[in-house]
Amino acid sequence: MKEALVFLLFLTKKFPEKFNSCSKKKETLYVLCLVLLISVLKAPVTKPNFGKFIECLRDRTTPENPITDAISIADNTTTFLSSYVSYTKNKRFSSPNLKNLLAIIAAKHVSHVQATVVCAKSNGIQIRIRSGGHDNEGFSYVSSVPFVILDMHNLRSIDVNVTSKNAWIQAGATLGELYVKINEASQTLAFPAGVCPTVGAGGHISGGGFGNLMRKFGITVDHVIDAQLIDVKGKLLNRAAMGEDLFWAIRGGGSSFGVILSWKINLVEVPKILTVFKVNKTLEQGGTDVLYKWQLVANELPDSLFITAWPRTVNGPKPGERTIAVVFYAQFLGPTDKLMEIMDESFPELELSREDCHEMSWLNTTLFWANYPAGTPKSVLLDRPSTNSVSFKSKSDFVKKPIPKKGLEKLWKTMFKFNSSVSLQFNPYGGVMDRIPATATAFPHRKGNLFKVQYSTMWFDANATESSLAMMKELFEVAEPYVSSNPREAFFNFRDIDIGSNPSGETNVDEAKIYGYKYFLGNLKRLMDVKAKYDPENFFKNEQSIPPVRVK
Repeated sequence: MKEALVFLLFLTKKFPEKFNSCSKKKETLYVLCLVLLISVLKAPVTKPNFGKFIECLRDRTTPENPITDAISIADNTTTFLSSYVSYTKNKRFSSPNLKNLLAIIAAKHVSHVQATVVCAKSNGIQIRIRSGGHDNEGFSYVSSVPFVILDMHNLRSIDVNVTSKNAWIQAGATLGELYVKINEASQTLAFPAGVCPTVGAGGHISGGGFGNLMRKFGITVDHVIDAQLIDVKGKLLNRAAMGEDLFWAIRGGGSSFGVILSWKINLVEVPKILTVFKVNKTLEQGGTDVLYKWQLVANELPDSLFITAWPRTVNGPKPGERTIAVVFYAQFLGPTDKLMEIMDESFPELELSREDCHEMSWLNTTLFWANYPAGTPKSVLLDRPSTNSVSFKSKSDFVKKPIPKKGLEKLWKTMFKFNSSVSLQFNPYGGVMDRIPATATAFPHRKGNLFKVQYSTMWFDANATESSLAMMKELFEVAEPYVSSNPREAFFNFRDIDIGSNPSGETNVDEAKIYGYKYFLGNLKRLMDVKAKYDPENFFKNEQSIPPVRVK
């Protein structure tokens, strides 16, 4: 139907007087146009040839690295469902749509990735690329058109070079695995990335990545120095082969340009001893006032100090009551004595005591941030949970001016309406983030931000999904006067379908610009140019992908 309408529109613009005449007189041209339209409407929908896809996979791989064991045909068997669910972190999407999902290709070799790309493209099958499965909206494993999941979790090697202070990490390796590997090689090297150990490196880094070292060292993509990417033709490219424009785009621009096989990252030097603390301030303890002061100082503190504020709903002081507890988590690259000096001078309102502070190694701080109790063995960072019983929804904002106390109180009032668990995370900017240009990588949110907000809610009962999603929209609306505008900026790693999306099989440019400018600001134009150059037919697409458009 779309093609017919486009053809009709072309004719009316190309031959307006003749078409008007035809339409009035019902002459040949008009009749032919109608015939074309009717034939398209009646034509059966062409489905991809899945048999040829499987045959193609086998033809393009070798006996030395057979792909047969990597293929799981989509069905209702326990084996397949286990394969699907094991890397489906959001319970909202734990039931696969077997009408559209054809198979999961759990690649075990680079040739499997190459074959999947080439064979899917040649047979009209969409692919979704999954590493850790933490995609908030499930774009990496859900689609409304025929597709296969290219699962990268088997490609998880990590090679740390202490001498050169860098490492190669494959896309399917988790952050927890990376942290353990770095620690096994050195006690003073670290990597600026996220606090959730089960997140896959492929998605985390391609979306920008951030963590508690960002004020000192910048975000994750600021430390990527090379990459291996499978392009739309199935070719394996490194930085030199892909060129600087494509290398720029994949550092924060997501999966619109190819399949990331691995990243080469620079590691950073940290002290042997760091200090962390966690302090709660409820509303009854003046939490709103303390949080307001946090907004004034958090981005001005020394680069080595990162304090995040985490307001969440908790049980109140009396039975049946609820309140807000603002939890302040912090990490300081140094000893407690020095941290106390800084806090006493810059943020005395928090009333931090030495007893709140804990000195530990960098690896142990990763356990602290993941909320593991003291003494937990580091091996827990290697765990890959096979199921997730929680549904969740996240949204994001960037704040450039302090939210007034009345604004904070409006947020608290809305949070009390939730029947499910709800929290905010205020992650401070400043430090080196103010000194890295917005165009350095595809990730643009740099100077001018006080902090980033992540809105999160979780629920266990599937019947609570509709109400939880509705409440998140209301909370987002309440926050609107206090956050960035024109556009209202958003963080690409915190996928949010509410800010704009396309159908699974299409990428409308006007719609893509709506969400694209929120995620990428002025970098969107360059991203569209790169997309047009390297994937002009728009094979690598999802509901929030970059459109292939040349920008003049």
